Amino acid sequence: MNTNGRWADLAPRFISAIVMLVLGSFTVFTGGLLFDVLIALCCGVLIWELVRMLAPEQRAVALQLGLLSGAATLAAALLAPIWTLPLLVAPALVGLSQVSQRRLYYFGFALWVLIAGFGFIWLRNVLGIQWVLWLVCVVVVTDVAGYFAGKLIGGPKFWPRVSPKKTWSGTAAGWIAAVAVGMWFARELGLGPGLVVLSFLVSIASQAGDVAESALKRKMGVKDSSALIPGHGGFFDRFDGMLGAAAMVLIFLTFWGLPSGTL
Repeated sequence: MNTNGRWADLAPRFISAIVMLVLGSFTVFTGGLLFDVLIALCCGVLIWELVRMLAPEQRAVALQLGLLSGAATLAAALLAPIWTLPLLVAPALVGLSQVSQRRLYYFGFALWVLIAGFGFIWLRNVLGIQWVLWLVCVVVVTDVAGYFAGKLIGGPKFWPRVSPKKTWSGTAAGWIAAVAVGMWFARELGLGPGLVVLSFLVSIASQAGDVAESALKRKMGVKDSSALIPGHGGFFDRFDGMLGAAAMVLIFLTFWGLPSGTL
């Protein structure tokens, strides 16, 4: 067994994770315009990567749509709520006429990115830092627990045609870790078991986001969305789970509101 090869990506993955953790923690704790700008920049990079995967020959279009998406996300955060939806939908609609192929893929993924990105801004500005920390912790422990359980335990593959590295052991470990995080935050925030349930759903949504991006990469015949983050690939490779999680939180809170009661 080639143990060195098995863990070859761990060092760059760990270093990149530390850098992202420090930068992300600083901006989350600072909040305000700095946080809004960081999320807007991430949305711009994500759309740039998306176009580069769908239409790699359209480099200028990828840059233009990335800049437009970042600007639209920031404007949606700063302007009145009446402008939020039009601003977030606009870059997705513009791309329908600019991207030369797979336009519906672009529209769906772009809309997902922009709405989820704005969701992070809304979560930080409206509900506060504790909710952002909870969301990030759920996604991170889902990924970390899944990574190590999959490496150490192995076993049957979750969906080998789409994501050949993912196992059922890693998937289940992610759920268990997310539930544990939800229980801790529920006690700390004085919330009810609804937050534990939401943590479980967010973990599933995080994994679904990862699978969706894996399916797109497989269809496009690419290994990573880009090479911007050593050990992780691109921003889409690293934040696909966050995007799925943010979407789930927005849906849950919209229809059911904040979890109440205590554990």
